[in-house]
Amino acid sequence: MRLRAGLVAALVLSAGTGAARAPEVSLRPVARAGSEMAPSVQAAPLAAPQSAPSQAPSQPQSQPQSQAAAPETTKKRFGLFRSLRPNARGKDVEATGRKARQLAKKGAVCGDLAIQGEAVGRVAGKLKGCGVSDAVRVRSVSGVALSTASVMDCGTARALKSWVDRGMKPAVGGIGGGVRSIRVAAHYACRTRNSQRGAKISEHGKGRAIDISGFTLVNGTQISVLRDWGRGREGRALRKMHGAACGPFGTVLGPEANKYHRDHFHFDTARYRSGSYCR
Repeated sequence: MRLRAGLVAALVLSAGTGAARAPEVSLRPVARAGSEMAPSVQAAPLAAPQSAPSQAPSQPQSQPQSQAAAPETTKKRFGLFRSLRPNARGKDVEATGRKARQLAKKGAVCGDLAIQGEAVGRVAGKLKGCGVSDAVRVRSVSGVALSTASVMDCGTARALKSWVDRGMKPAVGGIGGGVRSIRVAAHYACRTRNSQRGAKISEHGKGRAIDISGFTLVNGTQISVLRDWGRGREGRALRKMHGAACGPFGTVLGPEANKYHRDHFHFDTARYRSGSYCR
């Protein structure tokens, strides 16, 4: 009995000592040889090498597919925007445009490419009150030629351009293909008003006036202030032109103003306190 009690005490003591030391080694149970846990513990590290090769082939196959799909998606997404972009200009086209701009710049006066001509400078008058301090000779305005290169100051040249763009062109519209040239009856001339003795110096003598007797259309048709005023479609266009000049110009005279203007429009840039004088 004493021997059996001693063995039991020894077993309990050894079990208590093992439990105390177990945390210092490992908290995981260790499989014993010949037990049912041994195969599962050994299978765990072998599972990773077996599963890894099964996933490896799928990655190289999916990567080329995504790379091939990317350009197609990009093409669909940006195809519309690419179609709306203008084609690049060729070098010949750019060179031609650059040359045209340079030529236009050389012929521009009054700081406006739409007013083509040449600088004249000071123009002295034969009569007192005549002359222009800084004159230009205008050949065309906004692509419309003047039948005679006309001398005037820049204020009058700009007023003429404004009237051509906002008055003359809209009034004619598409009749005969539009206006090709303006028939100039008078521009700078050192004289009195209506060339009357003793009258004041005309605005023509100051480079501030231009007289227009008619227009030549693109198809060759002629519109005459004397013949067409008050007659049909051309007459209506002339009346619109006359009315549109009142504003850009300070004085506007036409066939109904007096006998001196039955055959032409007189436009000048004289300014009055009461506003433009239009007859």
